[in-house]
Amino acid sequence: MKVKQFLVLPNLPERIQRLRELAMNLWFSWNWNIVKLFIRIDSELWEKTYQNPIEMLAYLPQAKLEEVAQDEAFLANLDRVYADFQEYLKAKRWFETAFPQHKDCKVAYFSCEYGIDTGLPIYSGGLGILSGDHLKAASDLGVPLVAVGLLYRYGYFRQFLSADGWQQERYEENDWYHMPVTLEKDEKGNPIKFTIDFSGTPVYVQIWKVMVGIIPLYLLDTNIPDNSSKYREITSVLYSGDKDTRLRQEILLGIGGVKALKTLGIKPAVYHLNEGHSMFLLLERIRSLIESDHLTFQEAVQMVWPTTVFTSHTPVPAGNETFDPKLLEPYLKTYVESFGMTWEQFLSLGRVFPANENEPFCMTVAALKLSAFNNGVSKLHGKVTREMWHHLWPNLPSEEVPIKSITNGVHLRSWLSHDMVDLFDTYFGPKFTRQPAAFENWEMVQKIPDAELWRVHQRRRERLVFFGRKRLKSQLTRRGASSFDVKMAEEVLDPQVLTIGFARRFSSYKRAFLLFKDVNRLRKLIGNPQMPVQIVMAGKAHPLDNPGKEIIKHILQVASQDEFRRKIIFLEDYDINIARYLVQGVDVWLNNPRRPQEASGTSGMKAAINGAVNVSILDGWWCEGYSPETGFKIGNGEEYDNPEYQDMLENQFLFDVLEREVIPLFYERNGINLPYKWVTMMKNSIVMAGKQFSSLRMVKDYSNMFYVPAIQAHDKFVQNNYAPAKSVAHWVNDLSARWDKIDIENIETPSMDISPKVGDRIPVTMRVALGEISPDDVTVEVLAGNLNSLEQMSNCESVVAAKLDGDVHLPSGQYLYKTEVVCKESGRFGIAGRVMPRNENLIHNRIPKLIKWW
Repeated sequence: MKVKQFLVLPNLPERIQRLRELAMNLWFSWNWNIVKLFIRIDSELWEKTYQNPIEMLAYLPQAKLEEVAQDEAFLANLDRVYADFQEYLKAKRWFETAFPQHKDCKVAYFSCEYGIDTGLPIYSGGLGILSGDHLKAASDLGVPLVAVGLLYRYGYFRQFLSADGWQQERYEENDWYHMPVTLEKDEKGNPIKFTIDFSGTPVYVQIWKVMVGIIPLYLLDTNIPDNSSKYREITSVLYSGDKDTRLRQEILLGIGGVKALKTLGIKPAVYHLNEGHSMFLLLERIRSLIESDHLTFQEAVQMVWPTTVFTSHTPVPAGNETFDPKLLEPYLKTYVESFGMTWEQFLSLGRVFPANENEPFCMTVAALKLSAFNNGVSKLHGKVTREMWHHLWPNLPSEEVPIKSITNGVHLRSWLSHDMVDLFDTYFGPKFTRQPAAFENWEMVQKIPDAELWRVHQRRRERLVFFGRKRLKSQLTRRGASSFDVKMAEEVLDPQVLTIGFARRFSSYKRAFLLFKDVNRLRKLIGNPQMPVQIVMAGKAHPLDNPGKEIIKHILQVASQDEFRRKIIFLEDYDINIARYLVQGVDVWLNNPRRPQEASGTSGMKAAINGAVNVSILDGWWCEGYSPETGFKIGNGEEYDNPEYQDMLENQFLFDVLEREVIPLFYERNGINLPYKWVTMMKNSIVMAGKQFSSLRMVKDYSNMFYVPAIQAHDKFVQNNYAPAKSVAHWVNDLSARWDKIDIENIETPSMDISPKVGDRIPVTMRVALGEISPDDVTVEVLAGNLNSLEQMSNCESVVAAKLDGDVHLPSGQYLYKTEVVCKESGRFGIAGRVMPRNENLIHNRIPKLIKWW
């Protein structure tokens, strides 16, 4: 049977056509005034359509649309909001002011998921939410970003729980014609398509666009009649458990993403890989440079390397995506060989130890090797990542491995409650939360009267309680619970009681179970009539993660006991909407991962900006956010080899800090029943989060540290038909051929019979044989650092040595270098010398095989 397709749009009266324009730009996800327009039309339908304004407009009766179009008060408000929208689109922004010469350059941002708003469910958790916040901040700042992802037919699963607490999954098909996405079409009105080869089969891909403020997000879709069912399923489900499908998705994201931008006529200067899923884009960039610009393989690599940013979010080796070479071969062998790369070269690119044929191909390893700009997502995670991938730079101390840290941040306007925004606007004006650069302004929060801040927070806790009751009642009704249990759902939680929130992916290392390991102690904590406590939890386990599902089941079984059922609730189907109610309404945000397995974590930042107080393990972002004035720590940052012992110990630490510090502080009141000390900590928490953990700060860091230097490298390397890229490629090849002949023959220092004192300067002279290498092509350095019992150095500091000219009589190719090392502190120290490559066109000189030590 053949079916002719056509699309019927809602018949919006002319006067309210602007509603659709507002609904088609996800700026509404961080503009409460737009949201209020739709709530005013039909608040019940707004919630029923998952806060998706396009779907809501489609389901509104025509009579209601006509009625709205005649409402003069509504129309006046619509005109004001639309004027604000136009002003936002046209405003001059930070990036254009700071870097006017680069405002037209494009940075392509690739991520496998984007969590922008509830009504566009193409995300699963933290990585997607971070990607969404990155785009929103880029829009606010005017960073010239274009984003690329996949359009998942079913997205991530919707969660529901059985009567015994076991997680079940349901996949709902997304209707793109009722969502804020548009299909890219050519001038004739036909969908723009391109093909990508999968094992000799051309697969057709169409492109959808989402506008996130001023940032376009392009989403790739293979679910079209041109393809067989096998390939239509590529963009079916986010994070498929099938490895073959995962590989096809990542080929589509990486190789297909580059092809999509080229098809649209977009020529990025810089590419940013948000995690390793999109690593194959680097191969496509190399292939394109070889075939279209006639570069050699090495020249293409030298063009790609300084213009690529790679962000890792994974703190453990097992969390990095790997593929068996046998799985890769049918899809990629012919592809890589087509541009002169052997299969062995390709596999070695993704291996820490290229000669190990049993080592799988790791996407992170390949991305690190082909990216000059690499980072972890917190200071601790940067350190963990440098140590994890130290083997890729075996001749460097781990602290010098070229992986930096840019700590994650959250988009404040997306996560601040509208009550809190109104409070800030009242005291500081409407520009307060919109000023991208004015992080110091957050200190003004200290001037808000304690009673007013507390009143706003109490209102948000009340809304969380009423929302929790409504959701729990719906959950129990669906499960077929007794009328008694359904009725009891209307009585759970108390709007006046200290409320602890815990919500995140239910992976074992995040330890949602920690508070439930000692049920007797939990019973005493919850049941204290003088200082009562209640807990609201939410989160999903991956469909294949049975240990994670067991954790949920155990918590549900405890929460169903009589003494807990009114005080502990678990909200099904954790999403952005539930997250907002939680972070905006709880008093305490609990986070207890196994350190150092939390790369960053951002939910605690969202809670902090709303005045919640964090109680957390010192891991991820909390290592930077914690102080005794801003929240509480569980333990002192210890790391353990025995996870069972760690869980037992930190369970005790958690109860101790809750019983002895957190709960008594919350219930300490003054004469007007105000928890004045707690409110002081709330203010400190808001200031800390606003100043340090905004996504505006994060994206400014990416721009200053990575994007702009990479754009500058691009602009330099493309000059004169890629002459600088070609020059560097030939220089590296030439230097590599001669590098082994370098020899640091001697390092001389004064006699150490009398130990130097703090502040003394130790002269160091080095004799270096460079052979045929010019001194202009190297940097000679002295490295000084603390020495341990194994004579290994740490906390190293490098000092460049100067070549001595004049009356220095040495054999040809030998040179003397001299410098001084300052003794800055007491202790046992060591000195070492090394030779590094030097070229003004290098982003950095940490090239693994071009480091020579004494």
